[in-house]
Amino acid sequence: MQILSLLRERFAAVLNDLIDNPQLVASSLERIVPSREPQLADYQANIAMPLAKPLGKPPLEIAKSVVDRLKLDDVCETVSIAGAGYINLKLSPKWMSRQLNNATCDDRIGVERTTDPKTFVVDYSSPNVAKPMHVGHIRSTVIGAAIANTLRFLGHRVITDNHLGDWGTQFGMIIYGYKHFRDESAYQSQPVAELSRLYRHIQAMIAYQEAVANLPKMDANIQQASHRVDLAKKKLEETPQDKKAAKELQAAQNKLQEAHDDLAAKQELIAQAESSPTLLSDAKMHPDLNSAVLAETAALHRGEKENLALWNEFLPRCLDEIHAVYDRLGTRFDYEYGESFYHDLLGSVIEELFAKSLAVPSNGAICVFLDGFDAPMIVQKQDGAYLYATTDIATAMFREREFEPDACLYVVDHRQSEHFKKLFAVLEKMGYQHTQFKHISFGTVLGKDGKPFKTRSGSTVGLEPLLDEAVERAWAVACDPNRLQVAGIEMDESEKRQVAEIVGIGAIKYADLSHNRESNYVFDMDKMVQLEGNTAAYIQYSYARTRSILRKAETQEWAREKWETATIDLQAPVEIALGLQLIRFEETLKHSMQDYLPNVITEYLFDTAKLFSSFFDQCPVLKAETEAIGLSRLKLTHLVGQTLKVGLDLLGIQVIERM
Repeated sequence: MQILSLLRERFAAVLNDLIDNPQLVASSLERIVPSREPQLADYQANIAMPLAKPLGKPPLEIAKSVVDRLKLDDVCETVSIAGAGYINLKLSPKWMSRQLNNATCDDRIGVERTTDPKTFVVDYSSPNVAKPMHVGHIRSTVIGAAIANTLRFLGHRVITDNHLGDWGTQFGMIIYGYKHFRDESAYQSQPVAELSRLYRHIQAMIAYQEAVANLPKMDANIQQASHRVDLAKKKLEETPQDKKAAKELQAAQNKLQEAHDDLAAKQELIAQAESSPTLLSDAKMHPDLNSAVLAETAALHRGEKENLALWNEFLPRCLDEIHAVYDRLGTRFDYEYGESFYHDLLGSVIEELFAKSLAVPSNGAICVFLDGFDAPMIVQKQDGAYLYATTDIATAMFREREFEPDACLYVVDHRQSEHFKKLFAVLEKMGYQHTQFKHISFGTVLGKDGKPFKTRSGSTVGLEPLLDEAVERAWAVACDPNRLQVAGIEMDESEKRQVAEIVGIGAIKYADLSHNRESNYVFDMDKMVQLEGNTAAYIQYSYARTRSILRKAETQEWAREKWETATIDLQAPVEIALGLQLIRFEETLKHSMQDYLPNVITEYLFDTAKLFSSFFDQCPVLKAETEAIGLSRLKLTHLVGQTLKVGLDLLGIQVIERM
């Protein structure tokens, strides 16, 4: 049920006769869009005014010429011209009814597979396996899964790859911590928890040592910034009307404030570390810890026996922990090729870069210099170590060879934008121009204070405890005894647990996906689990409501076989509006994938649920005026439920039969 394609096809037949320029025809067809004023039209074609100059005719004359030739009698109830030449299209309720009837007989509810399938590699989630997943991973995981699900549903070949961080410096930290600070009994009883503690301990010590080492430099930065402020003030005093001098003073004052803020942050970090006798003692006993960690990492990469054995011992346990979270989220990947998978390919990356005259020795390192960037991409350090950039190039080369993708989507937060711009520029210079490489960036999860979401102690919020809290909140809302009693629903503890888990996990996913992925959003658990508003619970409740109506119909001898063979007949205005909304599902999915924005789907589901609520209030289903009308509305109710179910499924969210 792709209305836009049908309408544009009919317009194209006319425009190709009127216009000799194919590009002008194509741009005109893009101007056929859903109407912003649904009371006037369902779709609108703003083609006449842009064509006035190329065709040398008044817009109204062009619009009339197009309308006279259009063949839309089978699709549209009315085709009219408004204003200076807008062509308004009102769809025929009978035509819409036929489309909906066809959709009820289709598992895909009328969504056609693309006639031009592409191969997509979707790279998402990608946690460092040596530490627990945290709230920051939820965005990449749910956005990537929603994009992959939707592309696959539309008929594309989709390959999902979880590019695990299983070979980097974090393992050097854990190996060093294991050798020097492990609690053996804790490791034996809860190995992953102990490894996580060791990672945090090493990380905190390195941060403390670096902060102490940087204090003189930060003091110098403040002195330099203060000197620039004095110079800027003097200049402004000499030329008080000079706007440029005023801006320079403001910029200098901002830099000075930033320098003071940086120093204050480091001083606070130092104070926190020094308040822990154990951390302070360990940091003094192990000076230059960062170098020691890098040495352990280098030993692992060289394949030294002890470190490689520890890595092989740690990795499966870390992966088990991560997979337990993925199981709970319902997340699956086609491949999980971590950084370690590409390690043996990194030397050939450097060779190819040299062979294509892209790699250049610089201060002992190997770099690729790129136009438009202040700094080069470093692919091998002075000590011979490779970097993330090298691994990413090797990964792209491998995917190109194995999958031959048309597009490779990297679902990674916006802070990596510069890295991906460089990566894509290098790949283009290497000749990988068949694949469209695209960074699907996303914003930050914020707390209610508007700052990155942290625990009260300032540490990153773990993902699994967050899921537990969401389930508890969902239990309190969805399984509230008073609410269930009023609804006439009896649930045993097992069903309540299932409902709470589905609603809780769905709440977190939907809250993330309902925001434009490029925006930051505030994590508010109270709002996420509400049964009203734009939440997963509201959509899930709307689905459960459709199921309840169909179950009640069975008790009134309106068996499924009866309404399945009935005909949807859209009559009331709210029925027609709901029918149009259902027909637009395929259009919505395609629109959401133009810029890979899952929030387009959440908006559609929310609007559908609201329309269904209005339909239910205004159009009696089980007490309809006639049996034919009741059966028509039952069939429409069923299609609403199926559309909500498929839509939520694409977002990775389950539905509930009773709620």
